[in-house]
Amino acid sequence: MSSVKTERRQKVKWRIRRKLSGTSARPRLSVFRSNTGIYAQLIDDINGLTLASLSSKELGLKSLSVDNSKQVGIALAKKAIEGGISTCVFDRSGYLYHGNVKSLAEGAREGGLKF
Repeated sequence: MSSVKTERRQKVKWRIRRKLSGTSARPRLSVFRSNTGIYAQLIDDINGLTLASLSSKELGLKSLSVDNSKQVGIALAKKAIEGGISTCVFDRSGYLYHGNVKSLAEGAREGGLKF
């Protein structure tokens, strides 16, 4: 089922991805938001590797909320710092930068990631 909303998000996502690219020193923090959870990955686009990933489901959080998104961001930042990653490039994947996406970004910054 195709809708105008998903097509718009896909076009914005492609426009963003043309400009952003992650490296092993500065990976891309990609965000995916569904109706039930939020997912985040640190991706090295040059080598095609996912360096770290985390979701609200992995943390045992049952619903999608601003507080849960912030917890995911903080936990991902801790995981990244343990892996030796301190900076990244933020990829919002076509979502508007407010609500859960903004909360995840703020949580990652609080956890120690710089972008």
